[in-house]
Amino acid sequence: MTASTTARRRFLTGMAFISLWMIGFFVFNLYPMAASLYYSFTEYHVKQPLVWIGLQNYLSMVNDNLFWRALYNTIYMVIFSVPLSLLISFICALLLNIKIPGQSIYRVIYYLPSIVPVVASTLLWLWILNPNSGILNTTLAQLGIRGPNWTHDPLWSKPSLIFMGLWGVGNTMVIYLAGLQDIPNTLIEASELDGATWWQRLWRITVPLISPITLFNLIIGVIGTFQYFAQAYVLSADMGSVGSALGAPLNSTLFYSVYLYQQGFVYLKMGYASAQAWVLFVIIMLCTIFLLRSSERWTYYEGG
Repeated sequence: MTASTTARRRFLTGMAFISLWMIGFFVFNLYPMAASLYYSFTEYHVKQPLVWIGLQNYLSMVNDNLFWRALYNTIYMVIFSVPLSLLISFICALLLNIKIPGQSIYRVIYYLPSIVPVVASTLLWLWILNPNSGILNTTLAQLGIRGPNWTHDPLWSKPSLIFMGLWGVGNTMVIYLAGLQDIPNTLIEASELDGATWWQRLWRITVPLISPITLFNLIIGVIGTFQYFAQAYVLSADMGSVGSALGAPLNSTLFYSVYLYQQGFVYLKMGYASAQAWVLFVIIMLCTIFLLRSSERWTYYEGG
């Protein structure tokens, strides 16, 4: 058997092993992406023939007030939800990194909420935040405090969703915890000998050393929040507002992905929805590039 024959056989064997993955990638990833890009330049209704309209779908977004409302709501969530989630998860990781009796039990307790299905946890919080019979407002009423309408009030709906989202910071917390445990004890001990306070050790040693983890969690959080959907959809369904009435109350929870879903699967405007999907892709890509470029000023890589 010649060397070329052996190399060819190894190549074919390798291709055979990855063929199923490649088929799945082309069928479920690459083809839908290419199709959606093509549909974004068409007026495509599921029950009507496809018509090529060029950039009209993209131009229509400029005059679409609901599109801008959805984009505003989404950016609001990104600006307030992501930093708050990172802060809470980092604080939890710091606390769980302290060596105390039952440390493993506390770690499990803090992580468990993140594995609860999103729909189930959202329904639980909607029950807690119910303005009339929810346990939170009931407790506040017993203390003589009148609680807000929470998810039923346009002013409080987005803050309520942000508060609900803090329930699931377990995944981010675990990543932070892994980073904290990777910090060499020699650095901490040396700083203690030099008389550094706890705050100085945190700000001068811990924060810089876990900055790559912060960057990772930040990018993942931004990408995920720009695609915010499930909680807002469940909220609309809980208020009896589904289909064309998504985003209740008063479009205050009409997020980008919710509006995209409404256009594509309620109004069956697949062309317009595809254009929105590609605009979202570009927005997320630009935000990711900006974060990566700006991170050069505040991210520390050991040995780099």
